[in-house]
Amino acid sequence: MFKLKSQATLLSSHGILRFFSASAAAAAISDTIPQPQQSTLVSNAQIKDMNPEFFISTLFKCRNIFQIKQVHAQVTTTGIIHDLVVANKLLYICAKHKDLVSAHLLFNKMEERDPVSWSVMIGGFVRNGDYDHCFQTFRELIRGGSKPDNFSLPFVIKACRDTMGLIMGTLIHSTVLKNGLHLDNFVCSTLVDMYAKCGMIDNAKKLFDRMPKKDLVTRTVMIAGYAECGKPNESWVLFDQMRKDGFVPDKVAMVTIVNACAKLGAMNKSRLVHDYICAKRYSLDVELGTAMIDMYAKCGSIDSAREIFDRMEQRNVISWSAMIGAYGYHGQGREALDLFRMMLNSGVIPNRITFISLLYACSHAGLVDDGLQLFSLMSVSYGVRPDVKHYTCMVDLLGRAGRLDEALRLIESMKVEKDEGIWCAFLGACRIHKQVDLVDKAAKLLLSLQTQNPGHYILLSNIYANAGRWKDVAKIRNLMTKRRLKKIPGYTWIEVDNIIYQFGAGDNSHLRSKEIYEMLKSLTQKLESAGYVPDTNSVLHDVDEEVKLGILYAHSEKLAIAFGLIATPDGTPIRITKNLRVCGDCHTFCKLVSTITQRDIIVRDANRFHHFKEGICSCGDYW
Repeated sequence: MFKLKSQATLLSSHGILRFFSASAAAAAISDTIPQPQQSTLVSNAQIKDMNPEFFISTLFKCRNIFQIKQVHAQVTTTGIIHDLVVANKLLYICAKHKDLVSAHLLFNKMEERDPVSWSVMIGGFVRNGDYDHCFQTFRELIRGGSKPDNFSLPFVIKACRDTMGLIMGTLIHSTVLKNGLHLDNFVCSTLVDMYAKCGMIDNAKKLFDRMPKKDLVTRTVMIAGYAECGKPNESWVLFDQMRKDGFVPDKVAMVTIVNACAKLGAMNKSRLVHDYICAKRYSLDVELGTAMIDMYAKCGSIDSAREIFDRMEQRNVISWSAMIGAYGYHGQGREALDLFRMMLNSGVIPNRITFISLLYACSHAGLVDDGLQLFSLMSVSYGVRPDVKHYTCMVDLLGRAGRLDEALRLIESMKVEKDEGIWCAFLGACRIHKQVDLVDKAAKLLLSLQTQNPGHYILLSNIYANAGRWKDVAKIRNLMTKRRLKKIPGYTWIEVDNIIYQFGAGDNSHLRSKEIYEMLKSLTQKLESAGYVPDTNSVLHDVDEEVKLGILYAHSEKLAIAFGLIATPDGTPIRITKNLRVCGDCHTFCKLVSTITQRDIIVRDANRFHHFKEGICSCGDYW
C-alpha cells in the first residue's frame, strides 16, 4: 500500500563507523562459500585499488547469493567492511535476496549500528514474512536505547497489520507518541492502514482526521480501509473529496477506488470511475485491469467484465482466475470451463486460486462430474495440492447435488485441518435437502471451533426451525447470547441517480415510503392473480401463518425492487445488492416480477448473482 523511500537512497546517506575484524568476518562466511567454478565479479588484480563506491556498485550488480558472498569475502579481506555504508549495503542486498541467515549473522556481529542498519534488518524480516524476528529485533532496538525513526517504525507497524496484531499495534502506537512521531505522515499512514486492516476503522478515522497534512498516499490508504471494513460508500465520499481538494489520483489510488466500487456494487459509480480512467489514459495493466474485471462482475455486468478482460494487453494467472471466478458467481459454469481451456492454451499455469474459482463455478452450476475431474487433476497434472478451501468447494459441490454421504466421506478423509467453513458448507447442503439426521454431528464440530461468525449459528438455527425443532433453536439462540453474538440484520441496496439507498425489512424511513408500499401492494395483487403463493417456510419463526405473511410482505429485497420500479425508467434493469442470502420467497417474487413488468432484475446476494429475466433465473433454481 505504501511506497517506502528507496533503500538505496537511505543507505547512501550515512557516515563511516568501524565494527568487527576482517578475520572474524572471513571465518563467519568461509563455510558457506560455494566451489570456485563460477566466474568472479571482482578479480584479485582489481581489488588493490578498490574504494567503497566500487564495492557498493558491485553489490548492486549481484544476481545470486554466491556473488553476494563473494563480494562479502572481498570487502572483508580488504578491510572495506569497516565502512558502515558498505556494511549496510551488504545487509540490504542479503535481505533483498532473502538470505536472512547471512544478513542476521552480519547484523549481530556489527559492533556499531546506525538507524539504517536497524531499518534494513527489521524491513528484511517483514518482507520475508518473519514477523517474530522482526518484533524481536525491534525490541532490541528499544532496549538498547536507540530511538526508532520514521523508517523502522512503518516496517513494524506493517508487521502488526499483516499479523492482525492489534495489541502489538497499539503498543507500537504508544512508542510513536513517546518519540514525537505522531505528526509524521509516513508513520501515521501506516498506523491508519494497520487499524483499518485490523477492523478498527474508527481508530483509523480519528488518526486520519488529526493528520495536519493528508497526502495522496494517506487518502488512498483511508479509501482502502473503508472498503475493507465494509463501508465502501465512505470510500466513494472520500474519493470525491480528494478530487475536490485538487489531488489527481494515481494508478494505485484508482485500483483502490475500483476495489471499493466492486464492494459497493454500484454500476453508475463504476462507469464514472471507468470514464475517469479512460480520460486519464491509464493503461489497463494487470493490476488495474484485474481490479476492473472484478468491479464490473460484482456490479452485475459479466459482459463488461469480459470486455475489460479482452482489452488487456497482458494477463497473468490472477487476471485469468478473476474472470473465471466472475463467471462462477454469475452461475456460468460452462463459460468458466471454456475460459480455463483458453488459459491453458495461452501457456498460463493455473494456481490454487484458479482451481478455487473453477470448483466454485462447477458447484454453483451443478457441474458435478467436471468438478470431480478438476479436483483429481489439480495435484496430479498441475502440482496444486488441495487445501481446505478446495475441499470446501468440493463439499459444496457434492452437497448441492444431494450427494451428502459422499461429501461427509470426503470431509472425514481429508488430510488437511478442517475449519468452520467446511462444516458450514456441509450444513448448507443439509438445509437445502432437509437432511436433519446428518446435522447434529456437523453442528457439534462446528460449534466446538468457537466460531465468532453469527451467520453460522443462524444457519444452524434455521435448519432446526425448518424441522420444527424449536428447543434446539432456543439452544442455539442462547449460545449466541452467551458468546455475545448478534444476528446480522438483512439489508438491500439499490443505486438510483448516483445515490445509494438502503432498505431494511419493514422499512418506512424513505421519503417515498408511501409510494413504495403502494407499488408493492399492486405488485402483490398482480402476482397473486398469476398464481403466486407466499412461501411461509422462508420465515423461520415459531409464529402464526398470518404473522409470517406479514414478515414476508416487507422483506428488504421487495422494498428495493418496488422503489426501483417507481424511480427508474421503464425497460431499464433493476440492480440490487443483498448482504445476506436471498430467501426462497423473494427468489420466486423476483422471477414473477421480471415477467409482469418486463424488467430484468439483477440480484447480488452474499453467495452469488441471480439474473431474473421473463420469469427465469440464471441460477436455474440451483443456489
